[in-house]
Amino acid sequence: MKIFVDTADIEEIKEAASWGLLDGVTTNPSLVAKTGKDFKTVVREICDVFDEHGIRDASISAEVLCVDNADEMVSQAEELAKIHKYLTIKLPMNTAGLKAAKILAKKGIKTNVTLVFSASQALMAAKAHATYVSPFLGRLDDKFGDGTGIKVLQDIVKIYRNYNFETKVLAASIRSIEHVSECALAGADVATIPFKILSEMQKHELTDAGIKKFCEDAEKTNQQI
Repeated sequence: MKIFVDTADIEEIKEAASWGLLDGVTTNPSLVAKTGKDFKTVVREICDVFDEHGIRDASISAEVLCVDNADEMVSQAEELAKIHKYLTIKLPMNTAGLKAAKILAKKGIKTNVTLVFSASQALMAAKAHATYVSPFLGRLDDKFGDGTGIKVLQDIVKIYRNYNFETKVLAASIRSIEHVSECALAGADVATIPFKILSEMQKHELTDAGIKKFCEDAEKTNQQI
C-alpha cells in the first residue's frame, strides 16, 4: 500500500519525505488556504520536495475549482498538469467530474475522483477511467457510525478486483492509526494520512520501553562504537 500525506504544509512534507516511505501528497483548497500562500506556489514547492528526495513516481493531487462544467474542469486540469509531471487532478464526484475524468484519461492526464461515499459512485469513477478514486472513510463514520467507511472501502476493492479495473483505491479522510491498518487489510492501493497520524504510527509503548532497556544495558557493558 502506498502512503501519501494529506497536507499542504511544506515542512510536514519535507519531514515525512525524509523518512523514506512517502509516495505522494493530497491537498485541497482548505489545506492550501492554511498556508497563506498562492495555490500554484504551494504545488510547485511540494513537487520540489519530491525532486530533492529522488521520488520520481510521486503523485501530487491538486483540485480544480468548484465548477459544474466538464469543459471548464478539463481546461483547469490542463493548466495544472503543466506545473509538473507529478500532478494528479482532483475532480468532484458528480456528472461533470466524471465527464472530465473520461476526457482527461484520453489526454494522458492523471485524475483523482474525490468525495466518494458509496461503492456505486466508485464504480462510475472506474468506468470513467479515473486514475484514483477517493472514498472518505472518516466522514462516512461520522454520518453512519464507526466501521461504515471501511465497509464501503472493502466493497469498492472487491468490485474493482471482480472486474480488473485499473483505477486505484485511495483511502481518504483517515482519522486514526486503526484506520490505516484496516485500509491495508482491506487492500487499498493508497492511504492518504494526516501528518499527525503518520507520526504516531511509528510509536508504541513497548518499542519505547525496549529502546530504553537496550540503552541502559549498553551503558552497563561500556559498549562503544
